[in-house]
Amino acid sequence: MSEYATGVAPAGRSSGEVVKRRVVGLVTGALGAAIVVSLLVAVEWAVEVADYILPQELDQYGIVSHEVDGLVGILIAPFLHAGFAHLMANTVPLAILGFLAALRGLGRFFVASLMIIIVSGLGVWFLSPPGLTVGASGLVFGYFGYVVTRGFFDRHLLDIVLGIGVAVLYYSLIWGVLPGQPGISWQGHLFGLVGGVFAAWTLRRRRRATKRTEIGQPA
Repeated sequence: MSEYATGVAPAGRSSGEVVKRRVVGLVTGALGAAIVVSLLVAVEWAVEVADYILPQELDQYGIVSHEVDGLVGILIAPFLHAGFAHLMANTVPLAILGFLAALRGLGRFFVASLMIIIVSGLGVWFLSPPGLTVGASGLVFGYFGYVVTRGFFDRHLLDIVLGIGVAVLYYSLIWGVLPGQPGISWQGHLFGLVGGVFAAWTLRRRRRATKRTEIGQPA
C-alpha cells in the first residue's frame, strides 16, 4: 500500500484548527509589527525633540555628500529631520508602510530596513551635490518598493493584492524619485525605492521542490 499527498489536513488536525492557527499567527504578526513600527516612530520623534532641546544640532551627523566622514551619517540620517514639519510629513507614510513591511515577519523587516538605509544612503552620498541630507524619506520609499514588489517575488497572492493596493493608494510617491523641488533629496527617494525592491528580491522565500516518497512499495 502506498501513501500519496491528498491536499487534506494532516490526521488529527481539522481544517478548522488549521484556519484558527493561521488567524492567530496573522494577529500575532500584526501585533508585533505594530509594536516595532510604533517604537521606530517614537525614536524618530524622541531624536527630533532632543535636537530641538539640546544646544548642539544633531542634524550635523547626517549624510555629507562626497565626504568620507559623511559616510557615518548613512546609518544616522534616517532618524534626523530638518524640523518638526519635515518629521510630520514622514510620520504617517512611515508608520503605514513600515507596518505593512513588517507584517510578514520581523526578521525580514529588520534586514530589509538595513538594506534600504544602506542603498538609499550610498545613493545620496555618491550622487547628491555637496551638502547635508537628513530624513526618513529613503525608508518611506524603500518600504513602498518592498511592499509593492514582495508578493510578486514571493508568489504570494495576499502580498500581491496588498502590493497592488499600496501602489494604487501611494502611486504619487513615484514622482518623488524625479528631480524637482529644490531642497528635496530625490536621490534618497530613488535609491530608497531601489533598495526596497532589492530587499524584496533578496529576501524572497525560495520555493524548494519537495521530494515525496512512497511508503510500502515493494522492493
